[in-house]
Amino acid sequence: KKLRLKNYTFIDLFCGIGGFRLALNSFGAKCLFSSDFDKNCQKVYQLNFREKPHGDITKININTIPNHDLLCAGFPCQPFSISGKQGGFEDTRGTLFFDVARIIKTKKPKIVLLENVANFSSHDHGKTLNTVKKVLTDLKYNFFCKILNSSDFGIPQSRKRTYMIGIKKSYSKNKFVFPKPINKDVKLLDFLEIKIKSSSPVFKNKKIVLKKNTNKTNNLFNFLPNKPLRLGIINKGGQGDRVYDPTGHAITLSAHGGGTGSKTGLYLINNKIRKLLPRECANISGFPNNFKLSDNPNVSYKQFGNTVVVDVIQYLVRELINQKFL
Repeated sequence: KKLRLKNYTFIDLFCGIGGFRLALNSFGAKCLFSSDFDKNCQKVYQLNFREKPHGDITKININTIPNHDLLCAGFPCQPFSISGKQGGFEDTRGTLFFDVARIIKTKKPKIVLLENVANFSSHDHGKTLNTVKKVLTDLKYNFFCKILNSSDFGIPQSRKRTYMIGIKKSYSKNKFVFPKPINKDVKLLDFLEIKIKSSSPVFKNKKIVLKKNTNKTNNLFNFLPNKPLRLGIINKGGQGDRVYDPTGHAITLSAHGGGTGSKTGLYLINNKIRKLLPRECANISGFPNNFKLSDNPNVSYKQFGNTVVVDVIQYLVRELINQKFL
């Protein structure tokens, strides 16, 4: 069952460290081409897949890209210069989505699978999403879009992302139905590393100011499952100074952001306040234990702040298979 796509091929654009690739490889699909501008991502990708991604997508000759069945791209969110005259392909010029679009236009894959931040759907009052939809529709694809949260798919990280799927009209006329939440009870605690090195980011001499009218014991029995559970704050309580309970979910991993718990948030683990380790960030992004990480923790934090969650992509692909699109 796992190798249902062994005769299918795909390309991995804005591939990062390979979340899309891990998901599609698990079904037996073969990657023919990868691309990412970030040198640190290229290193980690090469370490794990023995292939160095091509660089700047704007300089890639389309003729060097093989024909493929699926195109995957976690492209950055950029403002489109929408003139109101074209409303489609021309409006994407100067953005990185334009390069994705020209590859789709030339190579005509059966399926296009795109991922972006949650607010991509409402970016520029919805004009950005509408432009992407119009481009794909003009290129003769049916367009489907939904915001999914990894918390709903067996991963203890609240991570909402916009998923866009284009299905070639000549390939299928059916409507794609996004996967329903599986509502599996999971907690961050079960994804933590047992052995912690002394160099791990533990913050001593920090007292938690508990949330008003609450205490930890009551919270453990009353909080809604599969969501982050905030216990309180340290310091002034800015975004990076909020402390969470590991019996709930992690907050969204971020490539940026400051404060004491920058990029991962703070958690009260074994009566110590600490950030998550890079390996724990990998665990709550669906990456396997044998996945090799960067030697630099800060590089890893940024990479997992940008990655797709492997499990969510797997659920999407499974639905594409079950609904006979693949």
